[in-house]
Amino acid sequence: MAQNNIVILDYTLGNLFSLKRAFQKIGCDPLISDNKEDIINAEKVVLPGVGAFAAGMEGLEKKGLVAVIKEIAGNGKPILGICLGMQMMMTQSEEGGLHRGLDLIKGKVTRFDSPGEKDSFKIPHYGWSSVSIPERENRDAEDVWHGTIFEGIKNPSYFYFVHSYFVTTDDPMHTVGITTYGYNSFASVIRKDNITGCQFHPEISGEAGLQIIRNFALHQY
Repeated sequence: MAQNNIVILDYTLGNLFSLKRAFQKIGCDPLISDNKEDIINAEKVVLPGVGAFAAGMEGLEKKGLVAVIKEIAGNGKPILGICLGMQMMMTQSEEGGLHRGLDLIKGKVTRFDSPGEKDSFKIPHYGWSSVSIPERENRDAEDVWHGTIFEGIKNPSYFYFVHSYFVTTDDPMHTVGITTYGYNSFASVIRKDNITGCQFHPEISGEAGLQIIRNFALHQY
């Protein structure tokens, strides 16, 4: 696969090189870039991210990438958001005050409910948790992952998370994977047409994570 077929956006926040190594393991060599021409000419784009929502949006704005991301999303090119990258795809976040997101998928980002004195869980959500298929009325549950980056993934499967805020989509049909932590069940995988996001880090989630990267890189979901 040619190097510039997949571009990993560089806006100073994200596990860029561990993500690139994960793609290399499945035979791809993505380009890490903040160059608008590289991004627009790519066949597929990855929006990674770690850290605070406001800092992530500020990083995109300073590099002039907000309009570019919206353009490629609107053109139907596959785009994958990871962790903070997925959260920034939403309409807004409550982290550190109310902040506008990219609004690629309608929804919001909210902080986990705090544990009580006798609870064993802590915030942030840190470590391995399961992702499962959400229930759908009048639809075979297995169909939810068919034709998505979760094609071929066992339900449920475990992935590696690090976050203190979680996503809720306005339209339940845009939630294709759910996870429960503490008192909250949340959208751990979202999808709308060519736009997909995962709250966990597939690049450090073992074979199941590599399968997701493989699906995104090699198929047109």
